[in-house]
Amino acid sequence: MNKKIAMSGTLAVVLVATAVVSVDVFPSEIKPLTSLDQAGFSDDQIELGHNLTLIGDCTSCHRPKGTKHMSGGVTLPTPFGTIYSTNITPDFQNGIGSWSYEAFERSMRDGIDREGNHLYPAFPYDHFAATTDEDLTAIYQFLMTREPIASEPKQNELSFPFSLRPLLAGWKLLFHNKAPFEADPALTVEENRGSYLANTLGHCSACHSPRNMFGAVKKNSFFEGGEAEGWIIPPLAEHSISTVGWDIDDYADYLFDGWSEKHGIAGGPMTEVVDNLYEANEDDVFAIAAWLAKITPPIEPDKSSKRFKAIASLDLPEDFDVTFVGQDVPPNILSGAQIFKGKCVKCHKARLVKSQPVSLGLSFSVNDDSPKNLFNIILKGIEPPLGVSSRKMQAISLSEEELAAVASFVRWRFSDQAEWMNLATDAKEAASAGPPH
Repeated sequence: MNKKIAMSGTLAVVLVATAVVSVDVFPSEIKPLTSLDQAGFSDDQIELGHNLTLIGDCTSCHRPKGTKHMSGGVTLPTPFGTIYSTNITPDFQNGIGSWSYEAFERSMRDGIDREGNHLYPAFPYDHFAATTDEDLTAIYQFLMTREPIASEPKQNELSFPFSLRPLLAGWKLLFHNKAPFEADPALTVEENRGSYLANTLGHCSACHSPRNMFGAVKKNSFFEGGEAEGWIIPPLAEHSISTVGWDIDDYADYLFDGWSEKHGIAGGPMTEVVDNLYEANEDDVFAIAAWLAKITPPIEPDKSSKRFKAIASLDLPEDFDVTFVGQDVPPNILSGAQIFKGKCVKCHKARLVKSQPVSLGLSFSVNDDSPKNLFNIILKGIEPPLGVSSRKMQAISLSEEELAAVASFVRWRFSDQAEWMNLATDAKEAASAGPPH
């Protein structure tokens, strides 16, 4: 029997059995509004709601590229099929204009829409549920004062049995915790604020933690890294693989601008996250940085500085000798060195000014167990975050053989990690794939 089919069958049996004992398999509809009364709305609440949608990165999923409105239809690939995001503008026909606050709150806390349909956890209500009443009210007021867009929703493309929404009642019973956020007495007010934002609206662990076969975040593997939209998402805090460590300044630089002198530039799905944070309230962004720094084991500044210099010493001059005379270098790495010299070293060379990229040895994409992110960056380039808009990297056209060779060289030269195995297969897959979402 096909392994995927068997797994799907197991999943369906578990969810059906669990859903049977749930009291909310078929939620009731909440009466629609016929008009929206904004009498109780305030400018302060609307402004707060705007900031919270930035922290929550709402536009990444709900705003189609090239538009200004969260009218939905964004493609969200999952292991179970394709989900399309919903229109969350206040359009009465296709958006949430007919939603009362009660309906909005239920969607955020329980993952149930106004009509009583269970929502798929691609919408991270498993994080949003712990948000305070005040903040949910502010977000509601902000969304309901946006321009309504009459964009019709797209139908999800999910195979059976995942297309059956009542099964989600079982998923929620197994994995959805609606407990409110609780402050940690061991943290400062600022650190608790950061923890609250990161673990609720920010839903950081939705990407930075692995998921189980049911698509739920593994709570016991918090921040151990994950995958999203064709990218490997780095582990954070105590699980970070950075040899120079992260301190509060590194986190703040990265979250504010999408760039750190010790870690490089944000790419993939993180670009839109930091672009939103670039526009968000500075105190809130710094609070998230403070919390991340608190839960990250510190490295002594002197030790970090020595490691930083040692990694920088691996950078090559623009005219480096591709033969590496006196070293026993395999042919594939020598081939990769020639490609690197011809296409990469002009930018990725020994740093003389801060406008250059960081040393490659500092990059997660070079040190990770998988070459996937490196392949993505080479083949698709980097559109820089708003905070560092000049740091663009053009895509490089390489054959799969060239891609494997240059990856072999980069790993050999700039990392002390073990060589990547199966590079030819991985490079072929990367070269034949479409652009990461």
